[in-house]
Amino acid sequence: MSKALVVVESPAKAKTIEKFLGKNYMVKASMGHLRDLPKSQFGVDIENNFSPKYINIRGKGDLIKSLKDAAKNADTVYLATDPDREGEAIAWHLAHILNLSEHTTCRIEFNEITKPAIQQAIKKPRPINLPRVYAQQTRRILDRIVGYKLSPLLWRKVRKGLSAGRVQSVTVRLICDREKEIQAFVPEEYWTITAKLKEKSTAKAFAAELFMVGSEKLNVNNQSQAETIVSELTHAEYVVSDVKKRERKRNPYPPFTTSSLQQEAARKLGFTSRKTMMVAQQLYEGLDIGRAGQVGLITYMRTDSTRIAETAQQEARAYIENKFGVSYLPAKAPVYANKKSQDAHEAVRPTTLELLPEAIGKSLTKDQLKLYTLIWERFIASQMTPAVYDTLTIEITAGNYRLKATGSQLKFPGFLAAFSGAIGKGKELEQNSDSDLDTETTLPELKTGQVLQLAKLEPKQHFTEPPPRYTEASLVKVLEEKGIGRPSTYAPTIETIVVRGYVERVEKKFHPTDLGIVVLDLLKQYFERIIDVEFTAGMEDKLDAIAEGDASWLGVLEEFYDPFAKDLSFAEEAIGQVELPVEVSDIPCENCGKMMIIKQGRYGNFLACPGFPACRNTKPILKDIGVKCPKCGGAVVERKTKRRRIFYGCEKYPECDFTTWDLPLNDNCPVCGTYMVRHKYKNGGFAALCSNESCPSRQTSENKETTKKAEGKAAKPTSNKASANRRKKSG
Repeated sequence: MSKALVVVESPAKAKTIEKFLGKNYMVKASMGHLRDLPKSQFGVDIENNFSPKYINIRGKGDLIKSLKDAAKNADTVYLATDPDREGEAIAWHLAHILNLSEHTTCRIEFNEITKPAIQQAIKKPRPINLPRVYAQQTRRILDRIVGYKLSPLLWRKVRKGLSAGRVQSVTVRLICDREKEIQAFVPEEYWTITAKLKEKSTAKAFAAELFMVGSEKLNVNNQSQAETIVSELTHAEYVVSDVKKRERKRNPYPPFTTSSLQQEAARKLGFTSRKTMMVAQQLYEGLDIGRAGQVGLITYMRTDSTRIAETAQQEARAYIENKFGVSYLPAKAPVYANKKSQDAHEAVRPTTLELLPEAIGKSLTKDQLKLYTLIWERFIASQMTPAVYDTLTIEITAGNYRLKATGSQLKFPGFLAAFSGAIGKGKELEQNSDSDLDTETTLPELKTGQVLQLAKLEPKQHFTEPPPRYTEASLVKVLEEKGIGRPSTYAPTIETIVVRGYVERVEKKFHPTDLGIVVLDLLKQYFERIIDVEFTAGMEDKLDAIAEGDASWLGVLEEFYDPFAKDLSFAEEAIGQVELPVEVSDIPCENCGKMMIIKQGRYGNFLACPGFPACRNTKPILKDIGVKCPKCGGAVVERKTKRRRIFYGCEKYPECDFTTWDLPLNDNCPVCGTYMVRHKYKNGGFAALCSNESCPSRQTSENKETTKKAEGKAAKPTSNKASANRRKKSG
């Protein structure tokens, strides 16, 4: 019996696919890339047409040997790496390792890991798509040129360990430029005036806001103006001048692309882009869900397209009609326009609607279930009818002034019915949704010419606000809008600039560090093209053209390298040693007495003696939370793991090993006398609990929490012993 070898990228995917193909197929995992440019050297021969020097990755020798042996024993070899440019490049490298011709029909691809998709892919093998490979190779060489030529310059002129990259440097620029806007912002005062009106003395008052005086839009800039207007309005007669009723529709949002998935997961679930892509990868590759075994739950999660397969739309329409009724089903399946030309893959959607989130929830982790539910609901909602609101706008005349009141009521939920309370709807649906449609406001039935009674005037002072700092969601959104990088690169890019210390997350918002500002100013002065937003976006268009076979990869590299090499040569001569700003603390070094300075390291800021290298004393920056250690009486301080997760421990560590994930409080439990903690539940709520897990008061509190359906099940906190072990591992 002949056997075929199928090579995929991950063991999880191999396990899922093997179940679908049967015993005549061997499915092996390459564990990602097997060949790459060497880490220890530049690896690109500039003088020889940018020829890359690929080598087998160190540590992959045994895996390569096993794949070669399997290929020798197989009659046919299929390369089933991911259906994107990087996957195409991995297949190309695999073909080289396994001595396969790139022109033979050895490449298969699929958008979802389901039995029909896999069996269909096996029937349609194709040659390796070389233009896609060249596009990925060009990106790799470009990043290698910038990283390996520019980073050493930063090491010599600024500080060792720094790095620069095409996309990461532009991302840092966006964050730094926003910070400069915030610092330069001058707030301006303005006032709003709201009238509380009633149709009769016994009626409930409603709010109407002043918006015009005469035929001009009203601008109230100071308190004096506001007081004058309030004085005039106090004695005015309020007459209804116009009443407009209309029906307004709110259309569903399209199914997820990579970018919109990262944005919504950040907004609704608090996931970083890195975490979103990691969990999505797990859902795509397949999970064991009981009797069904290993099943891929979502389609490929790296996509720019909102397109949905016809079979998936038909399945969705059948589900919607059965679950919600015919009135929730559009006459035709919705089609959403794609922002970009790439349409190789479908949108991110469930592979089948038979696997409801609530049905398979026990087989998934909490994070997997949250993301799967988010994808599921968004897909179903995208195939439903619009939500319908009855809106009412009332204009009121008061002398020379005009006021307006608006109200809306949900008439028909439409696609909103698809969203569960756990994920949310209304304002949580989208950051840029129509705010006047998100909450219901009821207004009385009024007629033109009707005179209203004034209940109260409310003048309120405001100040204009600076543009907000970027969050994970808004940064991903602006990267996509400006065409910087690709959705699959957002997560590693953001992670890199945080790890390198160019920016930091403070309350989920990105702040540039002093190091980030210094490096960016240097790059602006000498490498303006590298960090130019339009130039970087234009390079992505050129890579797209290479992938489509419309541009020469060698021509793109030559066009980039010549001016870059000139800039690099000039900067090497022109830049002197850059001194980073030094922040002096009020803590003396116990070894030499000098005041310690705050330095930035791989895992955040720390204190260091300025007498280095003569004095090498360093210590962590500890935040005293004002609570005594229950073990030894020392101060309890806030600490962070290597992954930046906050925990609390004794300042005398390692002499005292007290640690806890929950914030200790100064109060003691009235039942057992053990110290109390502020425990955070998974749903975001907080409660003061006894730290003793066996205390009756704690068990009572947790039992009450489990009965609250809206808040969900409370998470069991880690014990002090487990926390101590984890802390030792993290250093």
